[in-house]
Amino acid sequence: MADKRDYYEVLGVSKNATENEIKHAYRKVAKKYHPDANPGDKEAEEKFKEAAEAYEVLSDPEKKARYDQFGHAAFEQGGGPSGFGGFDFGGGDMGDIFGDIFGDFFGGGRSRGGARNGPRQGANLRAGVRITFDEAIRGVDKDLEITLKDKCTTCGGNGCEPGTSPETCTKCNGTGQVVFTQQSMFGMVRNVQTCPDCNGSGQIIRHKCKDCSGTGYVKVRKKITVSVPAGIDNGQTVRIREKGEPGINGGPRGDLLVNVTVSRHPKFQRQEYDIYSTEPISFAQAALGATINIDTVDGPYEYKIKPGTQTDTRVRLKNKGVPTIRNKNVRGNHYVTLVVQVPERMNDAQKEALRRFQAAMGEIPAEEKPAGKGKKDHKGLFGKK
Repeated sequence: MADKRDYYEVLGVSKNATENEIKHAYRKVAKKYHPDANPGDKEAEEKFKEAAEAYEVLSDPEKKARYDQFGHAAFEQGGGPSGFGGFDFGGGDMGDIFGDIFGDFFGGGRSRGGARNGPRQGANLRAGVRITFDEAIRGVDKDLEITLKDKCTTCGGNGCEPGTSPETCTKCNGTGQVVFTQQSMFGMVRNVQTCPDCNGSGQIIRHKCKDCSGTGYVKVRKKITVSVPAGIDNGQTVRIREKGEPGINGGPRGDLLVNVTVSRHPKFQRQEYDIYSTEPISFAQAALGATINIDTVDGPYEYKIKPGTQTDTRVRLKNKGVPTIRNKNVRGNHYVTLVVQVPERMNDAQKEALRRFQAAMGEIPAEEKPAGKGKKDHKGLFGKK
């Protein structure tokens, strides 16, 4: 026992790991070193056995407590964790895990959580809808036309021709499952697989309904109203309960998942629940201060610019952003960047006003004179050649 590795180290988990974490770690190690995945590899076979032994101890609360207190010495007298010189794979968890592992390798699958012919929820359906930026802010109802399956009125949903009824599957005796054994290094391993004859339903339909081809359902085109909540973002999904595929064996219908695409806004940009935009202002407004109207999702917002405002100044309009989905009264902010615009064209009066401004600021504008026509240079008599 002294040469054995720590069981927690074998599975790669901490001593505070939960039961699910231990189970998940064991499945990962067991699949990696399974003999069928590593034929002829003795080292992989030993690591597989080591992982099985570690899991058998750590998955049992009583054995785990003994191991945490005494280490490997807790099992020395019995010759192994089970006390019989080997491992006890009769537990439910071990059976489930080995069923999963062997099912992955041998093409089968182990049923967990009850018989396969019990009630099961139907599959989910997916659809898409496009809305505007403003509709995403305020919320909107959109109508969709999708194809759904409804119960066949001819057979009443049992899939049989009128006057006939389903028969119990003789291969699985109505359980929906067949049991087979597989030889492994630990002996014969019992696995459970979905019945191939009835596909897990436990029943065989000999005479199928002509209207639904034995499925019990017919396809119909329906209009469904999707209530898109205020504050939804691009790429998010709206779930409509029980508007998907019909359930199996009396189970509930699946859900309809509607993916929302939000069109871009020409001025506003969104980041989570905040909105960003830019607002142009003139040089005079920036220098002297002014009151302007800023575009927001709620309409024009009156804002007072301070004198001497510089370009790229960012202001915050509190609670003018996007409402949160859970509470539309809680909103983000709207951040506005003020950009001073320089006029591209000016008339003579405007140019003259700017020149007077330059003079008042102490600036000396360059003289607009053609090159070479400055003051003449008087050289006198001796300056001539």
